[in-house]
Amino acid sequence: MRLSGRRESNNIEDRRGMSTGAKAGIGGIGGIILIAIMTFMSGGNLGDVVGNVMQQQMQSQVQERPAGGQQQFTEEEQQLAKFSKKILAGTEDVWTEQFQQHGMEYKFPTLVLYTGSTQTACGNGSAAMGPFYCSGDQKLYIDLSFFSTMRRELGLQAKGDLDFAYAYVIAHEVGHHIEYLRGTLARCHAKMSQVNKVEANKLSVKLELLADYYAGCWAHYDNANYQSLSDGDIEEAIDCAEKIGDNYLQEKARGYSQPETFTHGNSEQRMYWFKKGLETGDWNTTTFAEGDLD
Repeated sequence: MRLSGRRESNNIEDRRGMSTGAKAGIGGIGGIILIAIMTFMSGGNLGDVVGNVMQQQMQSQVQERPAGGQQQFTEEEQQLAKFSKKILAGTEDVWTEQFQQHGMEYKFPTLVLYTGSTQTACGNGSAAMGPFYCSGDQKLYIDLSFFSTMRRELGLQAKGDLDFAYAYVIAHEVGHHIEYLRGTLARCHAKMSQVNKVEANKLSVKLELLADYYAGCWAHYDNANYQSLSDGDIEEAIDCAEKIGDNYLQEKARGYSQPETFTHGNSEQRMYWFKKGLETGDWNTTTFAEGDLD
């Protein structure tokens, strides 16, 4: 991506180097990669994970405290932090403009950078969950080591340095914030509490595909405004979308997939909706606002 000269967001809460007084748990929505692999390896499924995320909130009280000594970050991690701040700023610019054009106000989310585990309004968050969004505090959470793990665990082979694939991950979590601001998240969660697990999983898939679509819409306008996409960037994001499909993750972990347990969508769906958002930028279509992705 072409990000030279781009501003960095100030809506950042840097908790890196902090430690917590309790074990990490599951909280919030949007854990994509590691939690899926770990769950499958232990014999569980994503439906079990989503059930915990949607129906439970951890009760343990966690107090963060500075880790001993002066925290040192690698050059790679510092570059990823700057990159993440620039991508967040790009989402702020795009969504502020888009909301204003439709007579709405865009309220900025906060990006929390943390190490290992951290407390959220949705419970205790863990790096094993991957990046996630918590509607309880309107914050995005990410342990930056996720990006190197994403490359290693998924075997991403895209050309370049995967910067746009990383941007897609952040934009996807911002997509959940858009769902929150539009009321889609609350409506969908209310429906999920009234149906069985299989039907709740289907609703979860719709939320995730909608976030993919919003991520594509963001990229559409960011590129129009800043000519930010370089050769190979789109292929990077499509490769990433394919390899975070539920079917791909399940087959990677245990050799087969169970569609009834899908909570994020299969590879074809994730690639399709991201590409559709990227091509059209039509984020305010009524059916999409309702999460109706059939």
